[in-house]
Amino acid sequence: MPSWNIHTAHVERLLAEHAPESLGISDANIFLFGNYVPDVYLGFMVHGTTFRLDYCLTHLARPNIIPVPDADQFWNDCIWRVFRRPKTEAGMSLALGVWAHLVADRMYNMRFRQFCQTRDVPKGDELRLRKQADYDLFGHSLGIKSHVKATPELLEVAKAFREYSILPDDVQRTIDVADAIVNTDPTFPTADDYQLLNSEWMNATFDACNERLALWLQTWMSLQTAGEPFSAADVRAAAGLPAATPDNLDWLKRPGVGIG
Repeated sequence: MPSWNIHTAHVERLLAEHAPESLGISDANIFLFGNYVPDVYLGFMVHGTTFRLDYCLTHLARPNIIPVPDADQFWNDCIWRVFRRPKTEAGMSLALGVWAHLVADRMYNMRFRQFCQTRDVPKGDELRLRKQADYDLFGHSLGIKSHVKATPELLEVAKAFREYSILPDDVQRTIDVADAIVNTDPTFPTADDYQLLNSEWMNATFDACNERLALWLQTWMSLQTAGEPFSAADVRAAAGLPAATPDNLDWLKRPGVGIG
């Protein structure tokens, strides 16, 4: 999964290129926090949390060595269906941030699967670890500066998050981790520093993900304004995007993927 450096950089670029309201974001601070939410209770990024949850639960993903979240399912469950939509604009900003995180994780990992299908790659856990190291390497090259503020609105919507309540102490723990990441001086890797990928692949994936986030949210806002339905399938059709690819283990069986 992309590092928090990458998720933060996506938020910064998205909001630098588009007015938040044009994307349906009423609270940029809460939207930024939402981009960390799926990782809060995994036990990897934020330590000492009140409880832990499994990656496949918080990311709506099937067990897989390179998992891909079902961002469309989250969109339908937490943003589209009227009876399940957040009750406040701040709640919607949080839900949109969570969705953006899932889109990024899905796109980066789907593209990495495609990368593996044409190359001789390491097997098992070594593949995952090398991939993650390259994601982190790229993430540390991004000059990010955005910090989340623990506002009363954030604490309220985090605790009321429909999928799983994020308790105030855990909100602060998350902010502390994100602050440390943002405050770390960037490093600039050379081609030899990457274990599997390269800067060209990372930059192309970053650009493609950012374009997808902007296109989707702008299309959603257009559908809302027109009074049209905006399920994930509706947004995809209106934006000219292909139907989502159902996840399975078939990619592991294709020629060229040397994974045990």
